Amino acid sequence: MSGRDVILGRIRRALGPEPDDAQDPHAGYESAVPRDYLREHGTRGEDATVDLLAENLADYRALVHRTDADGLAELLARLLAARGTRTVLVPPGLPRWWLATADATRVPDRAAHTARDLDRVDSVVTGCAVAVAETGTLVLDGSPDQGRRRITLVPDHHVCVVRVPDQVVASVPLALERLDPRRPLTWISGPSATSDIELDRVEGVHGPRTLEVVLVSGV
Repeated sequence: MSGRDVILGRIRRALGPEPDDAQDPHAGYESAVPRDYLREHGTRGEDATVDLLAENLADYRALVHRTDADGLAELLARLLAARGTRTVLVPPGLPRWWLATADATRVPDRAAHTARDLDRVDSVVTGCAVAVAETGTLVLDGSPDQGRRRITLVPDHHVCVVRVPDQVVASVPLALERLDPRRPLTWISGPSATSDIELDRVEGVHGPRTLEVVLVSGV
């Protein structure tokens, strides 16, 4: 048996039985992985879950802001102005009114954009697919209000809008229930950072140096 046969056999066993083999006890497939772990830690209401998300986002050095639908456009305009943003990258499905009062040139996402083009953009504003309170994690899935993965990995400043409480879940297992594994999922826990052996932290290594999260209600 070749190495190729061994690898393919392992993959076949991991994928599980074919329909015709499902009832065959001698088919040789591995049993299903038990999933009897805790789905979330403790019991919280919606407000407490959102508070936990904000706390853990801040712990990862994200800048957290709160507003309602009426104040969202003004807040986004203020955040971009404070950053000195002249150009802001906009996913195709981002609601237009979000940036209605922002004094910055909108740059539509285009497939022809290179990494160099994206690096010239000052900021990017996106929506979110789901946010995980227990881990302080944002998940983007490439939906129209979030755009392609690379537009949030190259610009140095990312503003992510999270609708609360609808897009906030307590735990990773609950988040996975909402996500389509066939989509390009990007999991973000704070701004991009790394540390060397002496634990010197460097931010902006493989993603935005500054992550701002807007928790917006009533949207």
